[in-house]
Amino acid sequence: MFRALFARLTGEPTRGQELFGIAVDEARKTHWFVEGQVPDTVNGRFAVLATVVALMTVRLEREGDAGRHATVALTERLVETLDAEIREMGLGEPALGKQVRKLVGAVGRRVERWRLIVEGDRPWTEEVQRSVYAGDEAPAGALAHSESRLRTMWGRLGASKIEDLCEGRMR
Repeated sequence: MFRALFARLTGEPTRGQELFGIAVDEARKTHWFVEGQVPDTVNGRFAVLATVVALMTVRLEREGDAGRHATVALTERLVETLDAEIREMGLGEPALGKQVRKLVGAVGRRVERWRLIVEGDRPWTEEVQRSVYAGDEAPAGALAHSESRLRTMWGRLGASKIEDLCEGRMR
């Protein structure tokens, strides 16, 4: 009920939808779960989405005020989606808010770590292991695949204008 009321009160209730769509489309690609051998579970899917959103956030941060605005929009859509998905799984109040905060915090920690990696030109392998596989040991080929795909995505994000990203287009 409140979501419907507040959606009408906000000036941009669908702000960030296209940007979040890029993240979801990327995280749903089967290569993560086949060649990358990420477990096809709720946790595995969240790990991929959280990693993609974290890298997108780091990219958007480079755009000043426009990037901050886009990051807020992306985060709003993430929170809205997590809330809806967790409700569908049967978790209700008061545990719902705590679970959403926990998941958003996990994304935030990924953002902090990825920021250090891409800005410091550090090796990616350890963070791919931590971020995509939740620290579990991944086969070397699977880990290499996921790292390669994340590097490619990072390059595509960097080659895309913020206006294009906000309209749901990535090179």
